Amino acid sequence: MNFKPAFFTVSLMVVLGCLVFAQQPEEYSYRVGPQDLITISVFDVPELNITVRIEEDGSITLPLLGRVQAEGSTRFQLEKKLAEELEKKYLKNAQVTVFIKEYQSKMISIIGEVVKPGNFELLGKQSLLQVVSLAGGFKETAAGEVIILRQFKDGKNRHLSIKLEDLMIKGDADLNIPLRPGDIVNVPAEQFFDIYVFGQVKNPGRLQVKKDGAITLLKAIAQAGGFSDRARKGAVTITRRIDGKDMKTRVNVKKILDGKIPDIVLQNNDIVHVPESIL
Repeated sequence: MNFKPAFFTVSLMVVLGCLVFAQQPEEYSYRVGPQDLITISVFDVPELNITVRIEEDGSITLPLLGRVQAEGSTRFQLEKKLAEELEKKYLKNAQVTVFIKEYQSKMISIIGEVVKPGNFELLGKQSLLQVVSLAGGFKETAAGEVIILRQFKDGKNRHLSIKLEDLMIKGDADLNIPLRPGDIVNVPAEQFFDIYVFGQVKNPGRLQVKKDGAITLLKAIAQAGGFSDRARKGAVTITRRIDGKDMKTRVNVKKILDGKIPDIVLQNNDIVHVPESIL
């Protein structure tokens, strides 16, 4: 059986995902929502001054006016709306000021391998890396990607996977996307698979390899301490279980070292055996 070397192609999924996220209209002016705490002041009428939390149905209850729908309004729109309602019944030239004390409806969640996972207020326009910074940054156990979950107005959920190497090492600024209220940022933990190297190597045994990083036969032998003096490099075997059967492939590692054949990418639970030289 022959193992073909792995070839990696650049996936369009990240690019298309960024476009889907970016094409949604941005709301640069904050719109109040449930659980926001707001202070309302009416000039020269102190008895109408009140601090109130917006209810789950998006409404607030005020003196004189009773229940008023607030959700979805900017603070300036809400000021205008309340002034108009007061002028209809009670005041002339009502001057209303609205101040947002707590932005509870503009929260995002960061879970997984960050220093301080939790819920954070999203004040202003903040990017992925800015929000990760609020959470204390990535842990060493973080995998090589970040997954952003977002629900759109049509009720559909979409996710975007961003490779940290592209974002932080290659510096692709387009991947540092702006986040929105309700986004969930998931930083998965690094996952590992096992490779076993036995026989004539200096440190035989199990190797744990990151799933997002390919390991080749030469790398596995190097991580096992390299060949011993008695290694038979031309007769290394790789045992791989396929469809319930153990399949063995014999590899001449000397040809790999000489550049005559490509190195082989190993898979989970592959067993590498380096036999002893017959000389």
